[in-house]
Amino acid sequence: MQFTSKEDIEAPIERVFAEVTDFHAFERSALRRGADVKRTDVLTDPGVGMSWYTSFRFRGKQREVNLELSEYDPPNGLVLDYTSSSVQGRFLVELVALSRGRTRMTVTLVLEPRTMAARFMLQSLKLARGNLNKRFKLRLADYAMDVEERSQRNV
Repeated sequence: MQFTSKEDIEAPIERVFAEVTDFHAFERSALRRGADVKRTDVLTDPGVGMSWYTSFRFRGKQREVNLELSEYDPPNGLVLDYTSSSVQGRFLVELVALSRGRTRMTVTLVLEPRTMAARFMLQSLKLARGNLNKRFKLRLADYAMDVEERSQRNV
């Protein structure tokens, strides 16, 4: 199953990339939402090989996910691979400079089942695909607006 959305952001590509790769901010955000997040690598600079272990409650069950940064291409994008006991996939962020002050961000989330139960769960999600796609696009649009606002404040 795959979700994809594009947003144009009124900010230079370098600034958008800096926001997208602010891993500490994402860690803090997850912690505020009740997730447990731990870095599992020893890298000091952002790059391929960064990894996290996270645990959170979703739909009444405790979930555990391992994330690894598998591609890091400043300022063009990144790829995070994730695995859990039942689902694996990729989170791709691609950035394209439309002009000096405008960037197009394309985000793709790919989910693949690893178990029969996950296959059934993803099948049921496909029935709600329209609603999930809409929520995914709205969430990305909100994030793009936040990036724009932070970029304009830091000019």
